[in-house]
Amino acid sequence: MPRYALKVEYNGGPFVGWQRQKEHVSVQGRIEDALAMLEQGRPQTIAAAGRTDAGVHACGQVAHCEMSREWEPFRLVGAINYHLKPDPISIVSCALVDDDWHARFSAQERRYEFRMLMRRSPATHDAGLVWQVPRQLDLGAMQEGAQHLLGMHDFTTFRSTKCQAVSPIKTLDELTVRQIDGPSGPEIRFTVRSRSFLHNQVRSFVGTLECVGSGMWTPDDVKTALEARDRTACGTVSPPEGLYLAHVTYPTDVFADYVADKPLI
Repeated sequence: MPRYALKVEYNGGPFVGWQRQKEHVSVQGRIEDALAMLEQGRPQTIAAAGRTDAGVHACGQVAHCEMSREWEPFRLVGAINYHLKPDPISIVSCALVDDDWHARFSAQERRYEFRMLMRRSPATHDAGLVWQVPRQLDLGAMQEGAQHLLGMHDFTTFRSTKCQAVSPIKTLDELTVRQIDGPSGPEIRFTVRSRSFLHNQVRSFVGTLECVGSGMWTPDDVKTALEARDRTACGTVSPPEGLYLAHVTYPTDVFADYVADKPLI
């Protein structure tokens, strides 16, 4: 059966996360339901590059599915999106891939972005899309603290006790912390890149660096926490709503040739 890669974006607020659950609404479950509608009820199982938690968003999640017949990619995108309404999930690109291509196992790197809004007044347009902190943070101190986390380490301190990964040792390729003028006010933006992540690792990084930015921790306290290899040494774990799975890298960009039916003008 032909296999298709799907690039997916979603607002994670209404869902229990990516992974399908019997009694709760998940992103995976809703996409599989939509695909089943196209396959005359044939059950569908899709695989994804990563399993996002409840409330976490995506603008670059990647999954793959197998269909009983060939589709033009732009028509498959339109058909799936039709059956996803009104859920805040959108298939934004599609590509026919080889039978051995796998959304998870073929991936070389994942990139997450995190948005932290520094504003006292409640957010309206960005409510549910940012972590709002009611104070100005020390950007330089956060950047200094982030440097301690780069490279290969035992990240037990920044790993959920529910994490099922075989090893806590990971290599962090990037942890950039910068300030921008966001649509609702000043934001701290985090960019985090690695081949793979532990459960709650990015949210643990962000929450710990917020402790540094607010003056509760020094930048060197991040190094101390890392070297402790103890979950109780971690700082605050950030809420999920500011986190986005932004991009997944593969040996070749399978979506490079995707063309919609008509160009938008």
